[in-house]
Amino acid sequence: MLYVSYFITIILLIYGLLKWRQEKRRAIQNRITAVFQMNEVETERFLEPTDEMKKLSFSKRIIAPIWKKIVRSYKSNLSNEKKEKIEMNLLQAGNPFGMSAVEFRIVQASLYIILPIIFGLYSFLLQPSTGVILLFILGGFAVASYVPSYYLKQKAKARNKKALQELPDFIDLLTVSIEAGLGFDSALSKVVSKKDGVLSREFQRSLEEMRLGKTRKEALSGVRERIFIDDVKSLIGSIIQAEQLGIGMVQVLNVQSSEIREKRKQRAEEQAMKAPIKMLFPLVLFIFPSLFVVLLGPAIIGLIDTFQ
Repeated sequence: MLYVSYFITIILLIYGLLKWRQEKRRAIQNRITAVFQMNEVETERFLEPTDEMKKLSFSKRIIAPIWKKIVRSYKSNLSNEKKEKIEMNLLQAGNPFGMSAVEFRIVQASLYIILPIIFGLYSFLLQPSTGVILLFILGGFAVASYVPSYYLKQKAKARNKKALQELPDFIDLLTVSIEAGLGFDSALSKVVSKKDGVLSREFQRSLEEMRLGKTRKEALSGVRERIFIDDVKSLIGSIIQAEQLGIGMVQVLNVQSSEIREKRKQRAEEQAMKAPIKMLFPLVLFIFPSLFVVLLGPAIIGLIDTFQ
């Protein structure tokens, strides 16, 4: 009975959507007829899709215009402060799927609708009490509120880790380019064109911002905001300070390179020191009980047989 009602609901929903589209088309037809005083045949010819529209895919003809309309209507309700905060989080995460702040908020709102419905239908199929169904629905709301922010944090964390791995080689290439006689901007442009990665994309963005009129300090400060790693912050701070004080850029980069490699060596040693402690828990929980069973099992069985 449950599956029959579910099937009837889906059929009625599809019928309602088709009926709504037909009524909307009829309303447009009446409006065009009233404005241009066309007869019914001319109006139908005017509403018929052209050959170029027929060549487009279903998503470009139907889904894309609906999505643009939703984005346009939702954009007016989003405050500038909230929009800037979401845009910064997206930039720190590497702008996944090319989403804008408005599109991210739409995805969040969609999850607040979709996940509670999925959780509620799943709990309804299990046929528990009403309180358990409400708990499932509340769990759907909790997951919908947690998943997007958690996803962005994980993407930003992975991106920062990758940037930290690329940093020493990036500084070495930049130092070699400057020692070869290039200026800082030219050397940076040469390095980002030859090397791909997180740092290359970020510094490429800073170069484009400088071409659009930003100062070097403002453009490099943007990199420091999008990649929140202490080594990157230290590097950019040293570059800005060297530019202000007139210190040689090669000397600054050599010092930064040696410091960053020393920090990487210290981090590796720290991870090596943590390894025995991390191995202790699997040893105690899994390996030692198996050894005890293999070594002491026969002796315990022999003692039990003796006492019996």
